[in-house]
Amino acid sequence: MRAARIVSLLLLLQARGRRTAAELAAELGVSVRTVYRDVEALHVAGVPLYGAAGHAGGYRLVDGYRTRLTGLTAPEAQSLFLTSLPGPARDLGLGAEVAAAWLKLTASLPPALRDRASVLRERFHLDAAGWYTDADDTPYLAGAADAVWRERKIRVRYRRWAAPQEVTRVLEPYGLVLKAGRWYLVAGPRPRTYRVSQIRALTVLESAVARPPDFDLAAHWQSYVDDFDRRRHTGTATVRIAPGIVPRLPDLVDAPVVRAVAETGTVAADGWTEATIPVEADEQACRELLRLGADVEVVGPEPLRRRMTEAATVLARQYAPGT
Repeated sequence: MRAARIVSLLLLLQARGRRTAAELAAELGVSVRTVYRDVEALHVAGVPLYGAAGHAGGYRLVDGYRTRLTGLTAPEAQSLFLTSLPGPARDLGLGAEVAAAWLKLTASLPPALRDRASVLRERFHLDAAGWYTDADDTPYLAGAADAVWRERKIRVRYRRWAAPQEVTRVLEPYGLVLKAGRWYLVAGPRPRTYRVSQIRALTVLESAVARPPDFDLAAHWQSYVDDFDRRRHTGTATVRIAPGIVPRLPDLVDAPVVRAVAETGTVAADGWTEATIPVEADEQACRELLRLGADVEVVGPEPLRRRMTEAATVLARQYAPGT
Protein backbone atom coordinates (compact mmCIF):
# COMPACT_ATOMS: atom_id res chain seq x y z
CA MET A 1 0.00 0.00 0.00
CA ARG A 2 2.76 2.44 0.92
CA ALA A 3 4.77 1.61 -2.20
CA ALA A 4 1.77 2.37 -4.42
CA ARG A 5 1.22 5.66 -2.58
CA ILE A 6 4.85 6.72 -3.00
CA VAL A 7 4.68 5.95 -6.72
CA SER A 8 1.49 8.03 -6.93
CA LEU A 9 3.23 10.92 -5.16
CA LEU A 10 6.12 10.73 -7.60
CA LEU A 11 3.80 10.66 -10.62
CA LEU A 12 1.82 13.62 -9.27
CA LEU A 13 4.97 15.72 -9.08
CA GLN A 14 6.02 14.58 -12.54
CA ALA A 15 2.65 15.39 -14.09
CA ARG A 16 1.73 18.59 -12.23
CA GLY A 17 4.99 20.19 -11.13
CA ARG A 18 5.52 21.91 -7.79
CA ARG A 19 3.14 20.87 -5.03
CA THR A 20 3.04 21.70 -1.33
CA ALA A 21 2.88 18.97 1.30
CA ALA A 22 -0.71 19.98 2.07
CA GLU A 23 -1.71 19.72 -1.60
CA LEU A 24 -0.07 16.30 -1.93
CA ALA A 25 -1.75 15.12 1.27
CA ALA A 26 -5.16 16.19 -0.07
CA GLU A 27 -4.54 14.46 -3.43
CA LEU A 28 -3.43 11.21 -1.80
CA GLY A 29 -5.91 11.23 1.09
CA VAL A 30 -3.24 11.05 3.79
CA SER A 31 -1.82 13.34 6.48
CA VAL A 32 0.89 15.94 5.86
CA ARG A 33 3.14 13.96 8.24
CA THR A 34 2.74 10.91 5.96
CA VAL A 35 3.78 13.01 2.94
CA TYR A 36 6.92 14.09 4.80
CA ARG A 37 7.81 10.43 5.43
CA ASP A 38 7.16 9.46 1.81
CA VAL A 39 9.29 12.34 0.52
CA GLU A 40 12.12 11.25 2.78
CA ALA A 41 11.80 7.71 1.37
CA LEU A 42 12.15 9.11 -2.16
CA HIS A 43 15.25 11.05 -1.08
CA VAL A 44 16.80 7.87 0.29
CA ALA A 45 15.98 6.08 -3.00
CA GLY A 46 17.98 8.71 -4.90
CA VAL A 47 15.06 10.55 -6.55
CA PRO A 48 16.14 14.17 -7.25
CA LEU A 49 13.34 15.79 -5.29
CA TYR A 50 13.70 19.30 -3.89
CA GLY A 51 11.69 21.19 -1.31
CA ALA A 52 11.45 24.91 -0.62
CA ALA A 53 9.87 26.70 2.32
CA GLY A 54 7.64 29.75 2.21
CA HIS A 55 4.41 30.82 0.54
CA ALA A 56 5.63 29.88 -2.95
CA GLY A 57 7.43 26.77 -1.76
CA GLY A 58 6.69 23.09 -2.12
CA TYR A 59 8.23 19.95 -3.55
CA ARG A 60 9.34 19.51 -7.14
CA LEU A 61 11.45 17.16 -9.24
CA VAL A 62 14.67 18.42 -10.78
CA ASP A 63 14.05 19.73 -14.30
CA GLY A 64 14.25 16.97 -16.90
CA TYR A 65 13.80 14.08 -14.47
CA ARG A 66 11.29 11.49 -15.67
CA THR A 67 10.38 8.32 -13.85
CA ARG A 68 9.71 5.15 -15.82
CA LEU A 69 7.16 3.94 -13.29
CA THR A 70 4.28 4.60 -15.68
CA GLY A 71 3.18 1.08 -16.60
CA LEU A 72 -0.57 0.55 -16.45
CA THR A 73 -2.19 -2.12 -14.33
CA ALA A 74 -5.06 -4.11 -15.84
CA PRO A 75 -7.80 -2.13 -14.04
CA GLU A 76 -6.11 1.15 -14.99
CA ALA A 77 -5.97 0.19 -18.65
CA GLN A 78 -9.63 -0.83 -18.59
CA SER A 79 -10.67 2.42 -16.90
CA LEU A 80 -8.93 4.46 -19.61
CA PHE A 81 -10.94 2.76 -22.32
CA LEU A 82 -14.13 3.37 -20.35
CA THR A 83 -13.52 7.12 -20.69
CA SER A 84 -13.78 6.93 -24.47
CA LEU A 85 -16.52 9.31 -25.65
CA PRO A 86 -16.20 9.51 -29.46
CA GLY A 87 -19.32 11.65 -29.86
CA PRO A 88 -18.25 14.54 -27.60
CA ALA A 89 -14.69 14.32 -28.92
CA ARG A 90 -16.06 14.70 -32.44
CA ASP A 91 -18.15 17.69 -31.30
CA LEU A 92 -14.98 19.35 -30.02
CA GLY A 93 -13.20 18.79 -33.32
CA LEU A 94 -10.93 16.15 -31.79
CA GLY A 95 -12.39 12.97 -33.29
CA ALA A 96 -9.34 12.10 -35.40
CA GLU A 97 -6.94 12.92 -32.56
CA VAL A 98 -8.83 10.77 -30.07
CA ALA A 99 -8.93 7.84 -32.51
CA ALA A 100 -5.17 8.17 -33.08
CA ALA A 101 -4.52 8.39 -29.34
CA TRP A 102 -6.50 5.21 -28.70
CA LEU A 103 -4.52 3.41 -31.39
CA LYS A 104 -1.23 4.53 -29.85
CA LEU A 105 -2.37 3.60 -26.36
CA THR A 106 -3.52 0.18 -27.51
CA ALA A 107 -0.26 -0.45 -29.36
CA SER A 108 1.77 0.47 -26.28
CA LEU A 109 0.01 -2.02 -24.00
CA PRO A 110 1.35 -5.54 -23.38
CA PRO A 111 -0.60 -8.19 -25.32
CA ALA A 112 -2.60 -9.37 -22.29
CA LEU A 113 -3.78 -5.85 -21.41
CA ARG A 114 -4.38 -5.03 -25.07
CA ASP A 115 -6.76 -7.99 -25.38
CA ARG A 116 -8.65 -7.01 -22.21
CA ALA A 117 -8.95 -3.38 -23.33
CA SER A 118 -10.25 -4.43 -26.75
CA VAL A 119 -12.89 -6.67 -25.20
CA LEU A 120 -13.94 -3.80 -22.93
CA ARG A 121 -14.48 -1.42 -25.86
CA GLU A 122 -16.54 -4.09 -27.63
CA ARG A 123 -18.82 -4.62 -24.63
CA PHE A 124 -19.27 -1.15 -23.09
CA HIS A 125 -20.40 2.04 -24.79
CA LEU A 126 -20.93 5.43 -23.16
CA ASP A 127 -23.66 7.67 -24.58
CA ALA A 128 -23.87 11.09 -22.91
CA ALA A 129 -26.99 12.35 -24.68
CA GLY A 130 -30.45 12.50 -23.10
CA TRP A 131 -33.35 10.30 -24.21
CA TYR A 132 -36.15 12.68 -25.05
CA THR A 133 -34.40 15.61 -26.74
CA ASP A 134 -32.28 16.04 -29.84
CA ALA A 135 -28.68 17.11 -29.46
CA ASP A 136 -28.08 20.85 -29.43
CA ASP A 137 -26.89 22.56 -32.58
CA THR A 138 -23.48 23.93 -31.53
CA PRO A 139 -21.66 25.43 -34.53
CA TYR A 140 -19.36 27.44 -32.26
CA LEU A 141 -18.35 24.61 -29.91
CA ALA A 142 -15.02 23.94 -31.63
CA GLY A 143 -14.15 27.65 -31.47
CA ALA A 144 -15.00 27.78 -27.78
CA ALA A 145 -12.92 24.66 -27.15
CA ASP A 146 -9.98 26.19 -29.01
CA ALA A 147 -10.20 29.32 -26.86
CA VAL A 148 -10.39 27.24 -23.68
CA TRP A 149 -7.35 25.23 -24.70
CA ARG A 150 -5.24 28.23 -25.78
CA GLU A 151 -6.50 30.42 -22.91
CA ARG A 152 -7.72 33.20 -25.19
CA LYS A 153 -10.63 35.59 -24.65
CA ILE A 154 -13.64 35.42 -26.95
CA ARG A 155 -16.22 37.90 -28.18
CA VAL A 156 -19.65 36.31 -28.44
CA ARG A 157 -23.13 37.33 -29.50
CA TYR A 158 -25.35 35.43 -27.08
CA ARG A 159 -29.09 34.80 -26.99
CA ARG A 160 -30.58 34.76 -23.49
CA TRP A 161 -34.05 34.68 -21.91
CA ALA A 162 -34.04 38.19 -20.44
CA ALA A 163 -34.42 41.37 -22.48
CA PRO A 164 -32.54 42.39 -24.49
CA GLN A 165 -32.43 38.83 -25.76
CA GLU A 166 -29.24 39.18 -27.80
CA VAL A 167 -26.17 40.67 -26.14
CA THR A 168 -22.49 40.94 -27.05
CA ARG A 169 -19.95 39.99 -24.40
CA VAL A 170 -16.19 39.57 -24.12
CA LEU A 171 -15.64 36.42 -22.07
CA GLU A 172 -12.71 34.60 -20.50
CA PRO A 173 -13.31 30.87 -21.14
CA TYR A 174 -12.42 28.66 -18.19
CA GLY A 175 -13.86 25.33 -19.32
CA LEU A 176 -16.56 23.33 -21.10
CA VAL A 177 -19.06 20.96 -19.49
CA LEU A 178 -21.17 18.29 -21.19
CA LYS A 179 -24.43 17.74 -19.28
CA ALA A 180 -27.09 15.31 -20.57
CA GLY A 181 -26.03 15.86 -24.18
CA ARG A 182 -25.81 19.66 -23.89
CA TRP A 183 -22.62 21.71 -23.86
CA TYR A 184 -22.08 24.59 -21.46
CA LEU A 185 -19.28 27.15 -21.38
CA VAL A 186 -18.03 28.37 -18.00
CA ALA A 187 -16.41 31.76 -18.47
CA GLY A 188 -15.26 34.81 -16.49
CA PRO A 189 -14.21 37.31 -15.48
CA ARG A 190 -16.87 36.51 -12.88
CA PRO A 191 -17.54 32.81 -13.49
CA ARG A 192 -20.89 32.31 -15.19
CA THR A 193 -22.41 29.52 -17.27
CA TYR A 194 -23.47 29.89 -20.92
CA ARG A 195 -25.28 27.33 -23.05
CA VAL A 196 -23.12 26.84 -26.15
CA SER A 197 -26.12 26.35 -28.45
CA GLN A 198 -27.24 29.91 -27.62
CA ILE A 199 -24.04 31.44 -28.99
CA ARG A 200 -24.93 33.18 -32.26
CA ALA A 201 -21.41 34.38 -33.16
CA LEU A 202 -17.95 33.81 -31.72
CA THR A 203 -14.55 35.37 -32.39
CA VAL A 204 -11.38 34.19 -30.66
CA LEU A 205 -9.31 37.19 -29.55
CA GLU A 206 -5.56 37.43 -28.99
CA SER A 207 -5.91 38.64 -25.40
CA ALA A 208 -4.87 36.05 -22.82
CA VAL A 209 -7.29 34.76 -20.19
CA ALA A 210 -6.47 35.63 -16.57
CA ARG A 211 -7.69 32.31 -15.20
CA PRO A 212 -7.91 32.33 -11.37
CA PRO A 213 -5.21 29.97 -10.05
CA ASP A 214 -7.62 28.36 -7.58
CA PHE A 215 -10.53 27.90 -10.02
CA ASP A 216 -11.88 24.33 -9.97
CA LEU A 217 -14.20 23.59 -12.91
CA ALA A 218 -15.82 20.49 -11.38
CA ALA A 219 -16.46 22.24 -8.04
CA HIS A 220 -17.85 25.32 -9.80
CA TRP A 221 -20.21 23.20 -11.90
CA GLN A 222 -21.53 21.29 -8.89
CA SER A 223 -22.14 24.58 -7.09
CA TYR A 224 -23.95 25.90 -10.17
CA VAL A 225 -26.20 22.82 -10.39
CA ASP A 226 -27.04 22.98 -6.67
CA ASP A 227 -27.82 26.70 -6.90
CA PHE A 228 -29.95 26.14 -10.02
CA ASP A 229 -32.11 23.62 -8.17
CA ARG A 230 -32.48 26.00 -5.21
CA ARG A 231 -33.50 28.93 -7.44
CA ARG A 232 -36.04 27.07 -9.55
CA HIS A 233 -37.68 25.15 -6.70
CA THR A 234 -39.40 28.09 -5.01
CA GLY A 235 -41.88 26.12 -2.94
CA THR A 236 -43.24 22.71 -1.97
CA ALA A 237 -46.40 20.77 -2.68
CA THR A 238 -48.11 17.85 -1.02
CA VAL A 239 -49.09 15.21 -3.55
CA ARG A 240 -50.59 11.72 -3.65
CA ILE A 241 -49.03 9.32 -6.16
CA ALA A 242 -50.61 6.14 -7.51
CA PRO A 243 -48.85 2.86 -6.58
CA GLY A 244 -47.98 1.90 -10.13
CA ILE A 245 -46.21 5.14 -10.91
CA VAL A 246 -43.85 5.40 -7.90
CA PRO A 247 -41.24 2.94 -9.27
CA ARG A 248 -41.24 4.82 -12.60
CA LEU A 249 -40.67 8.28 -11.13
CA PRO A 250 -36.92 8.39 -11.97
CA ASP A 251 -37.89 8.27 -15.67
CA LEU A 252 -40.67 10.84 -15.37
CA VAL A 253 -39.62 13.65 -13.01
CA ASP A 254 -36.50 15.48 -11.84
CA ALA A 255 -34.06 13.87 -9.40
CA PRO A 256 -34.91 16.29 -6.51
CA VAL A 257 -38.56 15.20 -6.74
CA VAL A 258 -37.57 11.52 -6.73
CA ARG A 259 -35.41 12.09 -3.63
CA ALA A 260 -38.20 13.98 -1.88
CA VAL A 261 -40.68 11.16 -2.47
CA ALA A 262 -38.18 8.63 -1.11
CA GLU A 263 -37.49 10.77 1.97
CA THR A 264 -40.98 12.04 2.85
CA GLY A 265 -43.35 9.54 1.26
CA THR A 266 -45.79 7.51 3.36
CA VAL A 267 -48.08 4.83 1.95
CA ALA A 268 -51.78 5.16 2.79
CA ALA A 269 -54.27 2.33 3.21
CA ASP A 270 -55.34 2.61 -0.45
CA GLY A 271 -51.75 2.09 -1.62
CA TRP A 272 -51.19 5.68 -2.73
CA THR A 273 -48.03 7.47 -1.54
CA GLU A 274 -48.35 10.92 0.00
CA ALA A 275 -45.19 13.05 -0.12
CA THR A 276 -43.95 16.63 0.02
CA ILE A 277 -42.03 17.56 -3.11
CA PRO A 278 -40.15 20.68 -4.28
CA VAL A 279 -41.91 22.64 -7.03
CA GLU A 280 -41.30 25.64 -9.24
CA ALA A 281 -43.83 28.46 -9.74
CA ASP A 282 -47.44 27.26 -9.93
CA GLU A 283 -47.68 27.49 -13.72
CA GLN A 284 -44.54 25.38 -14.28
CA ALA A 285 -45.43 22.98 -11.47
CA CYS A 286 -48.89 22.44 -12.98
CA ARG A 287 -47.39 21.73 -16.39
CA GLU A 288 -44.94 19.19 -14.96
CA LEU A 289 -47.47 17.41 -12.76
CA LEU A 290 -50.02 17.15 -15.58
CA ARG A 291 -47.53 14.87 -17.34
CA LEU A 292 -48.40 12.23 -14.72
CA GLY A 293 -52.11 12.45 -15.58
CA ALA A 294 -54.52 10.80 -13.16
CA ASP A 295 -51.64 9.06 -11.37
CA VAL A 296 -51.00 12.15 -9.23
CA GLU A 297 -53.27 14.31 -7.06
CA VAL A 298 -52.18 17.67 -5.65
CA VAL A 299 -53.37 17.94 -2.04
CA GLY A 300 -51.91 21.39 -1.46
CA PRO A 301 -51.16 24.22 -1.50
CA GLU A 302 -54.62 25.38 -2.55
CA PRO A 303 -53.51 27.76 -5.38
CA LEU A 304 -51.67 24.93 -7.14
CA ARG A 305 -54.56 22.51 -6.59
CA ARG A 306 -56.94 25.12 -8.03
CA ARG A 307 -54.70 25.59 -11.08
CA MET A 308 -54.61 21.80 -11.60
CA THR A 309 -58.43 21.73 -11.37
CA GLU A 310 -58.74 24.48 -13.97
CA ALA A 311 -56.34 22.71 -16.34
CA ALA A 312 -58.20 19.40 -15.92
CA THR A 313 -61.53 21.14 -16.58
CA VAL A 314 -60.22 22.64 -19.83
CA LEU A 315 -58.90 19.24 -20.93
CA ALA A 316 -62.23 17.55 -20.11
CA ARG A 317 -64.07 20.19 -22.16
CA GLN A 318 -61.73 19.74 -25.12
CA TYR A 319 -62.15 15.98 -25.16
CA ALA A 320 -65.87 15.87 -24.36
CA PRO A 321 -67.94 13.90 -26.94
CA GLY A 322 -69.37 16.10 -29.67
CA THR A 323 -66.86 18.94 -29.23
